[in-house]
Amino acid sequence: MCACRGDACVVPTSITMTLYILKRVAQAIPLLLGVVVFNFVLIQLAPGDPVTLLVGDYPAPEEYVRQVRAEYGLDRPLAEQLVLYLGQLARGNLGYSYANRMAVAELIGKRIGPTLQLMITALVIAIIVGVSLGVIAARGRGKISDWIAQAGALVGYSVPDFWLGQILIILFAVTLAWLPSQGMRSARSVATGFDAFLETLPYLVLPATALSVRFIALFSRITRSAMLDILHADFVLGARAKGLSEARVLIAHVLRNASLPIVTVIGYNVGLLIAGSALIETVFAWPGVGRLMFDSITKRDYPVMTGILLMVSGAVVLANLLTDLAYAALDPRVRYTR
Repeated sequence: MCACRGDACVVPTSITMTLYILKRVAQAIPLLLGVVVFNFVLIQLAPGDPVTLLVGDYPAPEEYVRQVRAEYGLDRPLAEQLVLYLGQLARGNLGYSYANRMAVAELIGKRIGPTLQLMITALVIAIIVGVSLGVIAARGRGKISDWIAQAGALVGYSVPDFWLGQILIILFAVTLAWLPSQGMRSARSVATGFDAFLETLPYLVLPATALSVRFIALFSRITRSAMLDILHADFVLGARAKGLSEARVLIAHVLRNASLPIVTVIGYNVGLLIAGSALIETVFAWPGVGRLMFDSITKRDYPVMTGILLMVSGAVVLANLLTDLAYAALDPRVRYTR
């Protein structure tokens, strides 16, 4: 219900937020469909033939090759294959893996847990460390702490993830022998449940660190820039005049009002985080979706490649949607302007 005051009607906040959410979801659905079609066509047009994997490297009779193509629908026109694939997706079927001889959804389901564990850990590290460094740099603008933070951010953003991962392995796993170099747990491990989770923590340190460094640098730069724009605003000077502590002024007033660009950058970089995890998982032999993607590319396992790209695209669209919703929650004006 609208509460009318004179000639103006005020829409309740809950209704406005609901309408905003529905609008953003409606915009995300056709976007995701377009990404599915693009990924499918792009993969099908890529060089290579999955039949080579199915029949083996040895010479096979032409009749057998045609039979294999017909069995997996590879002899049909591209448009017909696309229609059949979209029909499978509508029923929740991601297809069948040529190389692993199992359903793609089941295969990805077994690998998604380690990938989420790695991504969430790296993202939490990047947010905590990056935002903290940005606050320190903004507070000490022009001082030695600011110069160190900016120099560290420049180096961190410039270093390739896979190269940094190898350096960390050489230093902390090979030279110092403090941490394991690859894998997720010991091959002799029989632990389950929470004990298995605790056992993976030492294996998680190096890949999560390597994956988070670039984003620590990015988040610190964005936080510093956003806070500098607000640090000398009138309401900040007023908060200091009231006798509030410097920590409270920085966190409750400056950082809170600078959070919109920070949240936006964090949300829109989830896609890069997923892409970076594929390289890191390969370097550290982490048994996640990224490593599965690498293996499926080398084996031309098209259904797995398409399924993973669909999952990644869906995750990016979802992250952007959640970013927009967080933006609207932090700044109510967005609900009326978008």
